[in-house]
Amino acid sequence: MNSYPKINSIFKRDKAGKLIWGDFSCPEFAYLANNTWRMDEKLDGMNIRCLWYSHPLIEELEIRGRTDKARLDNDLVTKIKSLISINKLKEIFPVGEERPDVCLYGEGLSHKINKGGKYFPEGKGYDFVLFDIKIGQWYLKREDIEEIALKLGIKIAPIFGYGTLYDAINAIKHGIKSSFGNFLAEGLVLRPAVDLRSRSGGRIISKVKHRDFGIG
Repeated sequence: MNSYPKINSIFKRDKAGKLIWGDFSCPEFAYLANNTWRMDEKLDGMNIRCLWYSHPLIEELEIRGRTDKARLDNDLVTKIKSLISINKLKEIFPVGEERPDVCLYGEGLSHKINKGGKYFPEGKGYDFVLFDIKIGQWYLKREDIEEIALKLGIKIAPIFGYGTLYDAINAIKHGIKSSFGNFLAEGLVLRPAVDLRSRSGGRIISKVKHRDFGIG
């Protein structure tokens, strides 16, 4: 199953890595800037793929990073496998010849990853927060992802709100508190309210972080 697509920042960056205000990184962002986008909280962890294959003889959840070369902490992998029940996966995605491959994309959280200790009351731990699901070649709608997360009993990246790309930037400039504790969210992941793709077939998705504006 393919790695999660690269998410471009709203604007291009200069040689020092700072955003160039108004110089959109993709023409689609400029065209859709004043449309309604969904803003999800961006978490400060590790991109994780949980692979559930179509072959009826394979009943193991395979855990990988954003790429197949990514190195994973064994304790994080063990935690994710304890959170996502194989029996529940079999109920949601019945075994059979017609069952497509399934990939649960999420953020692996750990006190060993970046400043991940802030996500845990005791300052250390491991967790997995779902943010996308792909079945075959199709990414699911948010409401379907929420339903599956509820059935699996796992967390899902919370929605901060809806608005234009400029609304998202203004929100970040004022500081957005995380839904997971008394600290700033890393940022926002932005998608058009109706999922869209670019001319090349890639998903239209963007992000903005507090650190882009010297916050946090």
